[in-house]
Amino acid sequence: MSVEETRRAETLFKKEQQLREAEKAMADYRAELQATREKTARLRAMRLAREAANQKSPRGKQEAANQKRPRGKQKGAA
Repeated sequence: MSVEETRRAETLFKKEQQLREAEKAMADYRAELQATREKTARLRAMRLAREAANQKSPRGKQEAANQKRPRGKQKGAA
């Protein structure tokens, strides 16, 4: 093999390797995105079920209204 053929083969190999890595990265990205969507849907369903249960019981409404809301930072607090 000549030097030029060797360089072409190396260049081709690097391009193919880069393509494989890009495909793997994209597959990983899509899998992570799908997992995030499934987790979000599960958490949303749990939240909606909890809110529905709180609204059904008369005590739940009162508890929801009496919950303390988190306070923001106060200006000038020491």
